[in-house]
Amino acid sequence: MKRMMVLAIVAATPLAGAVTVRDDAGNAVTLEKPATRVISMAPHVTEVLFAAGGGSRIVGAVSYSDYPEAAKSIPRIGSNREIDLERVISMKPDLIVAWMHNSSERQIEMVRKLGVPVFLSDPQTLDGIPDNVARLGQLMGTDAVANPAAAELRRQLASLRARYAGRPPVRTFYQVWDKPLYTLSGRHIITDALRLCGGENIFEKLTVTAPVVSVESVLQADPEAVFGTAEKNYGGVKLWKPYATLSATRMDNLFTVDGDLLNRAGPRMITGTAILCEKLELARRHRTP
Repeated sequence: MKRMMVLAIVAATPLAGAVTVRDDAGNAVTLEKPATRVISMAPHVTEVLFAAGGGSRIVGAVSYSDYPEAAKSIPRIGSNREIDLERVISMKPDLIVAWMHNSSERQIEMVRKLGVPVFLSDPQTLDGIPDNVARLGQLMGTDAVANPAAAELRRQLASLRARYAGRPPVRTFYQVWDKPLYTLSGRHIITDALRLCGGENIFEKLTVTAPVVSVESVLQADPEAVFGTAEKNYGGVKLWKPYATLSATRMDNLFTVDGDLLNRAGPRMITGTAILCEKLELARRHRTP
């Protein structure tokens, strides 16, 4: 009887062992045991780690890591452009999750020299978000939370795709900032969100991820809908109201959205995409019969 009880206890205890996953750059990331001290180097990464069940394991995060509420109390290590390397070392992390962007190569190289495993999180599509949740759950040993969370996000995406599949296309300008005026190209995940909703990014083919564009180029492209983010955007979509010949202005399709829901490639972006789809559907209803 005792032997059976011991066997049952052993069977119920997860075996500690090395785990290897691929990050978004295709690199193999291997941990000998689940990560318990994690540093987040991007706001969207912080959200993904919480969704994966690892919020209590984050020992350091960059500025603007403000969701969920508990993230606000995590010690700061700098910004996503410049980190305090000495502070990072003092936190003794066993996993660093970084974001690949134009100014990140130098600081990623800095943390790699510490010998700490680095997972690069940069989802290029909406499907990459639940994949990030699941993979980081594996690295932290929180699969019991991460896998159901990833499955729910995939279910939500499938529901949105089914609802908006085959909808008439809407030519769209996505405005991240207006001084200077810049947008996001096809290299950014926002274009995948637009595609899901039936939107066409007028600057999809530009090679720079976040290019600065001119008012004239937007007017020439004549989008049917304009989206401006609500985060610290000086004039937002009001910029386009004087241009009465612009299709988006003429058809009353100047929309303001929450940038935190759409500019961060975290779980909340699925909710942001649903809002984007609703606005584009409204733009379709504004068409003259």
